[in-house]
Amino acid sequence: MNRKMERILLIATTTGYQIRSFGQAAERLGVDLILATDRCHVLDDPWRDGAISIRFTDEIASLEAISQALETRSIMGIVAVGDRPALLAALVAKAMTLPGNSPDAVRIAGNKLLTRSRLRDAKLPSPWFVAVPTDTPVADLPGQVEFPCVVKPLKMSASRGVVRVNSLKELSAAMRRVGHIQNSVEVQALRDPANSTILIEEYLPGREVAVEGVLTNGIFRKFGVFDKPDLLEGPFFEETIYVTPSRNSEQTQQRIRQAVSDASDAVGLTDGPVHAECRIGADDIFVLEIAPRPIGGLCSRALRFSAADGEIVSLEYLLLRHAMGQPISDYRREEKAAGVMMIPIPADGLYKGVDGLDVAQAVPYVEDVVITARRDQRIRPLPEGDSYLGFIFARASQPTQIESALRSAHRCLEFRIEASIPVVSS
Repeated sequence: MNRKMERILLIATTTGYQIRSFGQAAERLGVDLILATDRCHVLDDPWRDGAISIRFTDEIASLEAISQALETRSIMGIVAVGDRPALLAALVAKAMTLPGNSPDAVRIAGNKLLTRSRLRDAKLPSPWFVAVPTDTPVADLPGQVEFPCVVKPLKMSASRGVVRVNSLKELSAAMRRVGHIQNSVEVQALRDPANSTILIEEYLPGREVAVEGVLTNGIFRKFGVFDKPDLLEGPFFEETIYVTPSRNSEQTQQRIRQAVSDASDAVGLTDGPVHAECRIGADDIFVLEIAPRPIGGLCSRALRFSAADGEIVSLEYLLLRHAMGQPISDYRREEKAAGVMMIPIPADGLYKGVDGLDVAQAVPYVEDVVITARRDQRIRPLPEGDSYLGFIFARASQPTQIESALRSAHRCLEFRIEASIPVVSS
């Protein structure tokens, strides 16, 4: 008799890079992966993947569509890829009485102002901050801000719209720039009232790390800590290189793990993947952001895990096991060091191609170079941009070898970017 195949719901955007990785992990586990993605509901399965058509801007209709689609198909758990999918996943989990975060906790985690307020109220290390309407005159702000400080939108990720300022003049320019991003057609299409508010907060000196882990019934387990070798001091905060294991002391890493655990408790997160960004201050660990989702883009490829029998698995494999309620305690991050470079965008324009790919891929310790930008795609650097040109991956015995390999491979690449022609109205 054939064993009944278990089902997991994966909620993601149609452009999510990790969908394929989750599909491969599901196949390895023998799990039926049901997709729910934002796509046209009029076309009949345009991607031929049987996905449920949803709209992240309409939570009620999306929840209804998923509930109807699953009336005859029971699921064991839910995994979400991305910030907006994480909220819908929480709503579905609540409706179906499955393990998951509360929708309120996910909303707090997805809003920088609400997160700051929760961490402050829990008496956790936090910068001073003030939130103002986007169109607030700078003349109204003296006495409320000190310099240097950081201006940021409430709901954007990957450092989009984040600007360090050192004076009132710079503050005025940064607020106009962030306001322009918030008023763009793509952002306004999200219909989120939070995009009419700007957060101004204290600039925190120190190095940054990213933390990946998972929560089970409120208990945080760290999968890995990524060092960010490039100092992120502004005026923009473009992340480029992640390397693990961290070169911070074991004591510092324990403090980082505890800081993320405390922040999860303060926000109210209880179940599922966690991705956090932290600054290591002179005396404190500051949690800058904490998200109830796995690391974004293709960066998860930098994390691999081994079981006691030597089996090597992906982060997506562990997250599916976790969603199914299966134990993952026997899996540990592989012994090798690993890293990824998110290839930065050097100029605003149309992407035309890249030279030197073969040379970059031949650099010792480099495993792969993946260009995700599409020909003739409009690309923009930070703070306006919201994507990368691609990713470089490396593995070696030491983190220093990883960092050197990633930088060397990047120097081999020459990107062809055609300057955009501005549209001038008559």
